[in-house]
Amino acid sequence: MAESEQRAGTSEEMAPPIQQNFMIPKKEINIVSDMGKWKRSQAYADYMGFILTLNEGVRGKKLTCDYKVSEPIEKLVALLNTLDRWIDETPPVDQPSRFGNKAFRTWYAKLDQEAENLVAAVIPKHLANAAPEVAVYLKEAVGNSTRIDYGTGHEAAFAAFLCCLCKIGVLRVDDQMAIVFKVFNRYLEVMRKLQKTYRMEPAGSQGVWGLDDFQFLPFIWGSSQLIDHPNLEPRHFVDEKVVNENHKDFMFLECILFITEMKTGPFAEHSNQLWNISAVPSWSKVNQGLIRMYKAECLEKFPVIQHFKFGSLLPIQPVTS
Repeated sequence: MAESEQRAGTSEEMAPPIQQNFMIPKKEINIVSDMGKWKRSQAYADYMGFILTLNEGVRGKKLTCDYKVSEPIEKLVALLNTLDRWIDETPPVDQPSRFGNKAFRTWYAKLDQEAENLVAAVIPKHLANAAPEVAVYLKEAVGNSTRIDYGTGHEAAFAAFLCCLCKIGVLRVDDQMAIVFKVFNRYLEVMRKLQKTYRMEPAGSQGVWGLDDFQFLPFIWGSSQLIDHPNLEPRHFVDEKVVNENHKDFMFLECILFITEMKTGPFAEHSNQLWNISAVPSWSKVNQGLIRMYKAECLEKFPVIQHFKFGSLLPIQPVTS
């Protein structure tokens, strides 16, 4: 306890540089048989622990409720606002192909160049050495500039980016709600704008059999928000009126709204998995089922995890008990 009080008391300029050997994260999962290494790794345990901690933190809470907003949270929102502004400054180009607008590469090149500076602006000076390591996860979180696609692996990189900021102490336990409601929600808005503006392809999409072309985590955290809601049940999210009236409060419904904007035809046809989920009796069952599905469909799939990068903050080394 004394140590944390002491740390809280040091001004950020005076705090000693953190004694950790930061490193540029790199790929470690190169063949299917490497997947065992990932599931046993400290990275997997910490990543999943982070997802589940936030899942509990937002349980039964609305996006519009009151929560603490710390300075690092404000700085992260400013970072995302910068990425948003760059989209406005990089309009799509005329090209024969409808999908995968090449202007995305111009936008991405800017992020690639500026990522370390963007991260350095979020973290205190005594942690400056962490910026190159943490910045890798930010660069991985916005899609692939070669294929001009985006999927759950990119979303996972953003969650890993936030997890790293927690591990170096920039984000704290009492930031939990703001991490999801302010930072992750703003990230989703920027990703949707990228997907729309540059007509990005879904990465590794399972088509109608996947949960969603692009995201997964907001369905997990969004279903947690709805646990024990007095009126809204899973069967209600396929009702357009319910979605229109409540999407500003609940991340899950915001996701449904985006799907209905982007896709045509009957919901049961274009989003079959979600249609099936609407028949589950309670939000807590939906939430538990989605966590199991996330592990099976995203975290245990080689095509997704082969791109994940490991460093000093999310290490490939096995969990030490």
